[in-house]
Amino acid sequence: MMIRNNVLLVAALLTVVTLSTAHAGQNRTGNKKQVDQSVTTTEVNQTINDDDTAMLIYIREEEKVARDVYLTLAEIWDTQIFTNIATAEQKHMDAVARLLEQFSIDDPVVDDSISAFTNPELAGMYNDLVSQGEQSLMDALYAGALIEEVDILDLQDFIDNSDQAEIINVYESLMRGSRNHLRAFVGQIESYGIVYEAQRMNQQDVDTIVDSAMERGSEGKNKGRKRRH
Repeated sequence: MMIRNNVLLVAALLTVVTLSTAHAGQNRTGNKKQVDQSVTTTEVNQTINDDDTAMLIYIREEEKVARDVYLTLAEIWDTQIFTNIATAEQKHMDAVARLLEQFSIDDPVVDDSISAFTNPELAGMYNDLVSQGEQSLMDALYAGALIEEVDILDLQDFIDNSDQAEIINVYESLMRGSRNHLRAFVGQIESYGIVYEAQRMNQQDVDTIVDSAMERGSEGKNKGRKRRH
């Protein structure tokens, strides 16, 4: 999977940097060594492994893809759903940014303007989704649903591969938001009499999500879609 390979590549590069830093400090001796060990022990409580670091870096920009696509489509179609969900995606970005700051990880979002990305794969994803969404309002709604399906799959993968409770809690919060967004997009699509078919996720998993009620933290108290007959 391209996404997983990119995360592993970032993790490998981070490992090289870590090993180089450790080698540079191997000559410490005496009391100074004891002091350094004490400092290191304290710092460990605010560090995470390279896989978690790479995943945080990736998801920070992936959430930006969602925000930027929705802001762009909101300008094209002047439809409230894109504006509302773009606001939620900004909150997702902010939540990940706080984790990056907490663990002293460089933020990949060096330019917060729309369409600016450090990761070329995510830049391509943005371009593809906007190109799709420009075709028609229905194509735009499907692009939104696709974004949320991909987010859910990636977040679940990251949860499964992390043992950091604090990070997992944030990922689970982002997943609740993504499930609510998927419900919203599918609801809009099906309001036109179209039966939504999953684009990346298993159809049964998508049906389970959209047939259930909005989760806490969403705007309003919308129920899930009407069940199919």
